[in-house]
Amino acid sequence: MSRKRPGGGLSTPQQVAKFLGVSVLSGAVLAGLALPAVGAFGLAARGTMEGFDEIPAMMERPPLTQMTTILDADGNRIADVYSRNRTVVPLDEMSEHLRQAIVAIEDARFYEHGAVDLQGILRALTTNAQSGSVEQGASTLTQQYVKNVFVEAAGDDPEAVAEATIQSGAAGLGRKIREMKYAIQLEEELTKDQILENYLNITYFGQQAYGAEAASQRYFSKPASELALHEAALLAGLVQSPSQYDPVQYEETALQRRNTVLASMVDNGAITEAEADEAMALDLGLNVSQPRQGCVTATNDAGFFCDYVKWEFLANPVFGETREEREALWALGGLTIRTTLDPQAQEAAAQAAKDGAFAEDSVSATVVGVQPGTGHILSMAQSRPYGFDLEQHQTTINLNVSSEMGGSAYGFQPGSTFKPITAAAALEEGISPALEYTTDNEIAVPKSDFRDCEGRPLTDESEPNYELGNERDDMEGTWDMTDALADSVNTYFVELEREVGLCETMQMADELGVERGDNEPLAAVPSLTLGSETVAPLQIANAYATFAARGMHCAPVSITAVTDAEGEELPVPEPSCERVMAEDNADTVNAMLLNVVEEGTGSSVALPGRQSAGKTGTTNDRRDVWFAGYTPDLATAVHVGNENQNEAMVGITIAGQYHAQAGGASVAGPIWRQAMNGALEGVAPSTFPEVDVPRGEGDDDEEEDDRPGGNRPGRDGDEDRDNRGRPGRDRD
Repeated sequence: MSRKRPGGGLSTPQQVAKFLGVSVLSGAVLAGLALPAVGAFGLAARGTMEGFDEIPAMMERPPLTQMTTILDADGNRIADVYSRNRTVVPLDEMSEHLRQAIVAIEDARFYEHGAVDLQGILRALTTNAQSGSVEQGASTLTQQYVKNVFVEAAGDDPEAVAEATIQSGAAGLGRKIREMKYAIQLEEELTKDQILENYLNITYFGQQAYGAEAASQRYFSKPASELALHEAALLAGLVQSPSQYDPVQYEETALQRRNTVLASMVDNGAITEAEADEAMALDLGLNVSQPRQGCVTATNDAGFFCDYVKWEFLANPVFGETREEREALWALGGLTIRTTLDPQAQEAAAQAAKDGAFAEDSVSATVVGVQPGTGHILSMAQSRPYGFDLEQHQTTINLNVSSEMGGSAYGFQPGSTFKPITAAAALEEGISPALEYTTDNEIAVPKSDFRDCEGRPLTDESEPNYELGNERDDMEGTWDMTDALADSVNTYFVELEREVGLCETMQMADELGVERGDNEPLAAVPSLTLGSETVAPLQIANAYATFAARGMHCAPVSITAVTDAEGEELPVPEPSCERVMAEDNADTVNAMLLNVVEEGTGSSVALPGRQSAGKTGTTNDRRDVWFAGYTPDLATAVHVGNENQNEAMVGITIAGQYHAQAGGASVAGPIWRQAMNGALEGVAPSTFPEVDVPRGEGDDDEEEDDRPGGNRPGRDGDEDRDNRGRPGRDRD
């Protein structure tokens, strides 16, 4: 609809075009819409010269983009995401005042004329001719709706939007004629109320609000059904120029426009003078709600989980055969997505992450929890907030997940949290946990003793041996598998890896869902068992969840139900679970990791009143520290480190506490304990199956508890070392 312009002359080509355009259309209508070629402009339909009858008879009406709502497992709102903030509602869920106001100000004879209002065109012609400028337009509500359909179909394409809204010249006239023809078609297909409903759901009201419902929520924080007269008049006045009459920015201009609408409603017989006077005496009555768009506004610090939901949706073929189809469905919106997020577990994880590392610290903490037996992601949090403001230490990189799901480029070295995977591979190969190795504190193992999955021995002429050491200088002696896990003995696990096979270890990791953080396969290197390959925390949490589920591996999942805008249920991913370990072998791993928490390096973070199993992890130079642990109900992995892996956590302050050397038990462990305690509060303690784990004989001349490398509670004995006994990153 044309806006009033100051001044009395036709001073620009655009004004001339608009004036002549209205004149031509009037003549066309008077001629019965038989439009061969009219005036100097001719007829430009779709930007070309073609006849009215050549315009396609049917107008495509794409579904309206709407807001998608993401819910947690209890049905609480996590976030609203949208390309356009819109919620489609039926006409009977819009205030009658709003319906009357829109008709009165935009098309007073809407219920009396057809698709094209000849009387309105003649009135516009007369008014514009008398003023010498374009004072009035002649588009009906039906024509305006058609234009909005063109704009909606254009999406975010600037050229398409410009074509859909062009006002001047032959192209502008062609657009008007297309609108007229499609308006005629619509008036044959739909009732007036249906057209009005469509119009009120599609039109833009400013402030990122599309449609009456979103506008009512934006300006008045209430549904459109509850709009009072003065509120409805304000919204109706916005559609002509949402920016010019923006009540948030221009209160006085908006007030004048609202009162103009009220006066039009009196003229149209919708309300009385007294009702209008009463409404005009009121102020705007705004109760503005800020748009809660996207994962930045997620509740319960669940921004990273919200982000993961989108990545999972776009990656899973169940939501569309191609990536393009899935992206189109996501952009269309109108979905309600029920997720796996447990609000209690998420609150505990988020608080633990923030307490364990401050947002402004040089390192960050991540926490992710998985439900054993389902793969449901119950929590996902980071110490740095989700967002785009770098000055506030925000980030949108989800450090809990792999790169293809929005994570860091490579992931993080897991250190000794990988050792249980080697133990699992050994048990599956029939190796007894009683197997003992007697080693020095530092050893050298020929690389040719290891073979990749093609059966080829590893060779390196420049460095034929893999040289490594234990955490402490006194860690030499005899260990079985239980003791080696409890005290995190590097030399034992490299010997075990050589025994079970490097390929078998890699295959076990793959079956547990562990790959590199860049989603490439793990490399065949002897240091694999010591956690030299970079992985994502979610992968470690899910691998440990498999142990807790007695060998049943379930792929991680965040989406459990999806309904579309019509309330129809859409297909969702089926649970993807398979047995990857024998129950008794998984039970044995659980018993050995239970021992780690009760008597080994993880004893300082044991959960009071309930059984828990887990493993510390500290990488070379202490660039990454971990604690991954679980009960039968929940597996959680915690990582603390620098996102770029370029800072050794030595002589460092984290969360206000100084650490001479950061460790898995001292830094990551307390975060894990806080997250687990909070998540499981009110959950009855459960226990692991009792297992009689075979044990080795130990050194002949010493009691078991006094053996070098035996069970010594409360230490971080899990750092990989090079052949010089100093921290150093494995480069194999």
